[in-house]
Formats: sequence, structure tokens, C-alpha cells
Amino acid sequence: MAKTPPPFSRFEWMIAWRYLRAKRSEGGVSVMTWISLIGITLAVFALIATLAVRSGFRSEFVGTILGANAHASLYSHGEVNLAGRLDRRIEDFDALAAAAREVEGVITAAPLVKGQVMASRGDRNAGAQVYGMRAEDLMQVPGVAGSSEAQGDLSRYGDGIAMGSGMARTLGVRVGDRIKLISPNGVRTAMGTSPRVNVYEVVYIFSVGRYDIDSTRVYMPFAEAQSYFNREGYADEVEVMVQDPEHVERLVLPLLQAAGGDYGVWTWRDASGSFLRALEVEDNVMFIILSILVLVATMNIVSGLVMLVKNKGRDIGILRTLGLSEGSVMRVFFLCGSLTGVVGTICGVILGCLFAIYIDPIFSFVNFAMGGGVWDPSIRGIYALPAELRAGDVITAVGLSLGLSFLVTIIPARRAARMNPVEALRYE
Repeated sequence: MAKTPPPFSRFEWMIAWRYLRAKRSEGGVSVMTWISLIGITLAVFALIATLAVRSGFRSEFVGTILGANAHASLYSHGEVNLAGRLDRRIEDFDALAAAAREVEGVITAAPLVKGQVMASRGDRNAGAQVYGMRAEDLMQVPGVAGSSEAQGDLSRYGDGIAMGSGMARTLGVRVGDRIKLISPNGVRTAMGTSPRVNVYEVVYIFSVGRYDIDSTRVYMPFAEAQSYFNREGYADEVEVMVQDPEHVERLVLPLLQAAGGDYGVWTWRDASGSFLRALEVEDNVMFIILSILVLVATMNIVSGLVMLVKNKGRDIGILRTLGLSEGSVMRVFFLCGSLTGVVGTICGVILGCLFAIYIDPIFSFVNFAMGGGVWDPSIRGIYALPAELRAGDVITAVGLSLGLSFLVTIIPARRAARMNPVEALRYE
């Protein structure tokens, strides 16, 4: 009894490769097959590039937020004072910060004074958000203390102020220059409250990578901020940095228990949650759209394979007459179609990975070709288009492309296998 050859035997690969190499005049690969190959390449490239930019944008956005802002803030629920205003002052701020530092997973906790002022130098003005913080606590803020584009000496922080690079450009300020800070809630007199105007030396200029922070943020020594904003003896809130900011919500209850009073916790996810949710929805929609694009590209394989089956009807009849089973014929044409998907996917992965790796020079060239201004940091918040190539994203794109390519190939391959050899050879 003759031994049945195993599936995807060498002769099946040989026949499939022969059909793919055949010239158009010999009934070989059609124009539709080349179109499907190019379409799959471009679709996979677009999918990987989009996933890389999506991952890079989220990482950059979250990284710059966590690099300059508190992961969580402890604030007082407050009491209504005699003037009818809600007073949220924290008088035992050092004890509260010490209790927060005892919570497992907390790196540091620091009291903070916040206020809005007008910064002025010469005829230039800019709105500024002042953060009053101690020098040792400011050293724990990675986006400020670890800024790669920083200017000046942070060790002189006690002698002046630190400001963002965007505000420094707006005011035309360099390290060593002096600026005015004007607060509307200043000195209290018998005639009312007059604005407070103080002059400070700029000792440090930082860049955290976010336009809205670099263009508005000013750091002032904690004691000086208390005096400047009339906060003597108390703080506005306590900033907390944690080891795992992505899961900061796990520490909300422990922090509340450690505070042991009428306090609340506000995390970075509470502040930026709506944007992150909108970003997630946009990511999902873009993935669906690009997945449909991949499906459309793979559907072209069906057209090309149907034409190949039609052109090779005589060959199918001869092969069946020689003893090839329906399964063998099906696998031959399955290989013809799936190889198109495999080659297109490989080319698309290469292009997508190269795009993610060399996005900076590509973006610079596009910006130069368009005359500049392609990326506005005041709108998008970060200074450049980021991309982060992740193995999971590449595997997702490859799996989607190959899965669809193999799936759509089955239909015309089955049609070829079920072709009647008598009908195929009747008019030959």
C-alpha cells in the first residue's frame, strides 16, 4: 500500500513556488497579487507605526506628568472661616508628611505652598504658577532636578528661584537675571490689600518636556513662599511621590488612614484621567480602522488567487489525474496565497520598525519640507512626535496580518481543490 505523503510536503512547496515564479503569459502571478502584496506591506507598516506612536505619546505624556508633578496630593477638606471662605490650610504639615512617608510604597512626601503671580522683566510679562518647596524636596522631583537641558546650579536654590525654560524664553531671562513677581494678594493695610512685588534672582532653569509646565512653573523656597503668599505657619497641601505611580490608586486608602484626619487624596490619574481615557478611546478606534485596512489588503489575495486558480485549471486537472488528493491541491494554492501575506507582513514589519527607530530624522525632514511649524507644542503639550517600539505591538500587527491572510486564502484554495478534473480537461 502506497504511503500517503505528509501535509505540506516538499513537492507541494515546489509546485506553489513554481506557480508564484511563473510569468504572466504562463498563467502565473497576476497584477492583483502584486497589489495585495504592496497593500499588506503598507497596511502592516501603518499599523506598526501607529501603535509605536501611540505607545510613545502615552509614555511621553505620562512620563512628563510624573516627572514634574506629585503622584498624589494630600489636602484638607477645610472649614468655612468668618469671612465665609473655605479655608484649606494644613498647619501640621510636617507631621502629615512624616506620616505619609511611613506608608509602604511612598518614596517621599513634602509640604507645598501654591500661588498664582505675574512674572515681569522689563516690558515682558507672563503668568506664573509658583510652587513653594524646600530644597531637599525639590531634589526629589526628577523632571526638575534631573533635567538634561537644565541651566544654573540647583544648590543655590535658597538664594533665588527656579523657573521653566519656556517662561525663561518668554521673559528673555538667563541664569543670574532678576525678575519681579507680582501677587494681587499681597500686603494687608488699613486701606485694604495691596499687591506684593518682590524681586528674585533666577538661579536655575529647567525643562521637563511639557510645554504647559515649562512655560508657567516657578519654584520658590518654602519659607519664602509662606511669607510671600501670607501662608506663615501652614501649607496648602502635601505632595507624595510613590514607587509605582501607574497603580497609585492602591495607596489612596493607606494614605487616608495615615493622615488620620479630615483629609482627602487627589492623584495624578484624577487630574489627567479624562485625557487618558480619551487617548485610550482614540487608540482603540485607530486600531480598529487600521485592522480594517489590513483586512482590505488581505482581501486582494482572494482576487489574485481566484485568477491564479482560473489560469491553472488545466494544471489542476492534470495533477488530480496523476493522483494528487484534494488536500494536496488545496495546500498548494493555500501556500500561494499565504506566502503573499507572509512576504507582505515581513516587509511591513521592516518598514514599520525603521519608521519607529528613525522617527526623529524623519520628523525633522517633514518639518523642514513643510517650512516648519508642523508640530505645535502649545497644542500637543510635548515638543516632538515620540515613538516607542514595543514587542507586543509588533506581535499584534504580525498576528493580525498573518491570521487574516491565512483565513481569506482558504476559500479560493478549497475552490481549487474541489475542481472536477474532467471538467478542467474537457476542452484541452
